[in-house]
Amino acid sequence: MTCAAVVGLIGLSLPAGIMKVLALIEDVGHACYRYRIAPFAQALAERGLELEPCPIQRGPVARCQQLWAAARFDGVILQRKLLPYWQLMLLRRRARKLIFDFDDAIDGRDSYARKNPRSWRRLLHFWATLQAADAVVAGNPYLESRACSFVPRERVALIPTCVEPGRYGPARHQHRGGAVRLVWIGQRSTLPSLDRLRPHLAAAAQRLPGLELRIISDMAPELPGVKVVLRRWSSQTEAEELAQGDIGISFLPDDTWSRGKCGLRVLQFMAAGLPVVANPVGMNRRMVIPDGTGLLAETPAQWAAAIEQLAADPQRRSRLGTAGRREVEQGYSVRRWKDRFADFVANVVCDEGLKRAGVVFPPSHAAVACQRQSPRAA
Repeated sequence: MTCAAVVGLIGLSLPAGIMKVLALIEDVGHACYRYRIAPFAQALAERGLELEPCPIQRGPVARCQQLWAAARFDGVILQRKLLPYWQLMLLRRRARKLIFDFDDAIDGRDSYARKNPRSWRRLLHFWATLQAADAVVAGNPYLESRACSFVPRERVALIPTCVEPGRYGPARHQHRGGAVRLVWIGQRSTLPSLDRLRPHLAAAAQRLPGLELRIISDMAPELPGVKVVLRRWSSQTEAEELAQGDIGISFLPDDTWSRGKCGLRVLQFMAAGLPVVANPVGMNRRMVIPDGTGLLAETPAQWAAAIEQLAADPQRRSRLGTAGRREVEQGYSVRRWKDRFADFVANVVCDEGLKRAGVVFPPSHAAVACQRQSPRAA
């Protein structure tokens, strides 16, 4: 069954014994789906669950049909979307089991919104969504704490955003001094963070003439004093582009939205064997271990000094990059979290459904799903 057939499911029945989980997502190419749900499809299949991703319809009629058809699945994963209240109630009525997955502080506005970052409307929708869900998957400890402010802790699972280190070839670290390449990767919506870095990067470029910043995205801003090279993003080339860099950079505004970010950019740098220079906000503080996986800096002078130190020492960059890759493998890899995610979903969606379908998975899987510990502790 394809996603296009979901709307046509009304009035039809799925074959007996097949356990289906509908993932209502923004798009199959969106980073949230590619890194938070798609990598776990095989682990779900091993537990008798077939994942069916489907972008949320935009038109009201098509969306209502889509939400109505949720009853034809054994469970639904709603990713990030805060539906209008009446649509949420329709989904709740039709879904046998409902799991809400989120990886941003969506109860408020983002860092670059012109309005007040606090939004009572968003907060109310967030509260209603958590109340409607049978279970919640949060992408980092801050988001977990936000969810636990509104629903019992036992209904919330912490599953970090994961990457697959095997997709990334390690950086070679052959450059030195002004020949090093800084790297930044991200969507257009996060490019404003580079505007906040203008003085920091300009200070680094003054110390390192010829310093290059490679931006892997669909567009790039002008940064006075810094040589900016745009590398068009694609899922096929992003890993190779990262491996051609020397130092990954990440900047987060110090606000509630940033504390909800799950650090995908930093994880990709670390998976590619790049040391990271970042400011100590949110997950940057957890992932970037000073002189362990990178360097933390705040002021323009500190950023310039950190970049200059790493630019002068390829061996140090290689050491930090190797440690970062190891950190990803041990704490943020798909392999590390696939069983936790699949067990949690199976326990919620299939507590009765698996029995009806005759599917049984080992008790050890269910036991580990109940263990709750942070990525760092794990």
